[in-house]
Amino acid sequence: MPTFVLMTKMSPELAGDPRGRKSAGRDWMRQVTERCPGVKWLGHYALLGQYDFMDIYDAPDLETAHKVSYLSMAGGAASAESWPAMPYERFIELVTTTDRR
Repeated sequence: MPTFVLMTKMSPELAGDPRGRKSAGRDWMRQVTERCPGVKWLGHYALLGQYDFMDIYDAPDLETAHKVSYLSMAGGAASAESWPAMPYERFIELVTTTDRR
């Protein structure tokens, strides 16, 4: 199953309200669970920098990953991006076996 990294920036309203953020997070997770069957969560991290949170997840397909990002935006995120990711070992395997014509 493909792996994705969801990078999320909170809206200013949620950033200033930790209790509201917690409630919004639970609601978002409920919606993703209901509307995106097959998503498997691998990690959830709070960050310092351009993004506030990073979630790593497996999704059955690209369309499901789009839906996860959309639900983040609909839930009050200022921005949400899902990036495809692959294990480093697999990346090395791909680039070392690619024909370099």
